[in-house]
Amino acid sequence: MINEAKKIDELLSGCRAGDQKAQETLYRSFFGAMMNLCLRYTRNDEDAMEALNSGFYKVFKNIHQYNPELASLYTWIRTIVINSCIDLAGINKKQLPTVELSQAEAAGIEPGVFSNLSGAHLLHLIRKLPAATQTVFNLYVMEGYTHPEIATMLAITVGTSKWHLSDARKKLQGMIKVTNL
Repeated sequence: MINEAKKIDELLSGCRAGDQKAQETLYRSFFGAMMNLCLRYTRNDEDAMEALNSGFYKVFKNIHQYNPELASLYTWIRTIVINSCIDLAGINKKQLPTVELSQAEAAGIEPGVFSNLSGAHLLHLIRKLPAATQTVFNLYVMEGYTHPEIATMLAITVGTSKWHLSDARKKLQGMIKVTNL
């Protein structure tokens, strides 16, 4: 554990000094996990790569702000990459309809439905959702953010966040039914 912490400190020092080899090592170390994250938020592989590279640009530009007492390096990078995905998708208040949960249909997906799908197929279905709905779904279901946190991140109301989650579930349920026919 001490050796790993020392390696991370050396890597961070190199990145802060602008050492390209250290930056490449950091990028490669987190590439797989962050690329998978980007794939969930984007419509295609090219957009995922763009979001990933934009995120890492921000990581390297702001590496001096990283504080290990506030979050792990993984969590800090993940937060930046998620925000890059949101930025790329152009999710902002102007694009999101203001609706309340009472206007949304309560639609749940039965337990176990996702277990019958491959990860690639589920990703394919999630990518078919409208951008705002896809983003809220990912933030809530995949990342574990709460509706108030999502509302703050996307500058929307809590009700709108809940509506998008409900809409995502309804649409995914419909797509899964069609797929299983």
